[in-house]
Amino acid sequence: MSRITHMVTFSLYVGKDTTEAEVFLKKSKEALAAIAGVEQFQVLRQVSAKNEFDYGFSMEFADQAAYDAYNDHPVHREYVAERWEKEVSRFQEIDLVQHSGE
Repeated sequence: MSRITHMVTFSLYVGKDTTEAEVFLKKSKEALAAIAGVEQFQVLRQVSAKNEFDYGFSMEFADQAAYDAYNDHPVHREYVAERWEKEVSRFQEIDLVQHSGE
């Protein structure tokens, strides 16, 4: 199975480039990047006028099993319930694998 790149773009209720947003981004990275199986975690800031979201997270997983373990991990579940659902105003998620034609 191919490596999975998991990306989510989002905006926060507290707005863009606020102190509260910076705290959210820092605490999110601390929690999520530490989960076993998460590789190359990145916190991204949107710069295109063509996209309505302000920030993004990107991470990679070795395979579907690692991705599933991340989704089921207690730290991830708690993060979603206690931070994500309360602080993120809107988001879009995408999961990608290498195209088999390459």
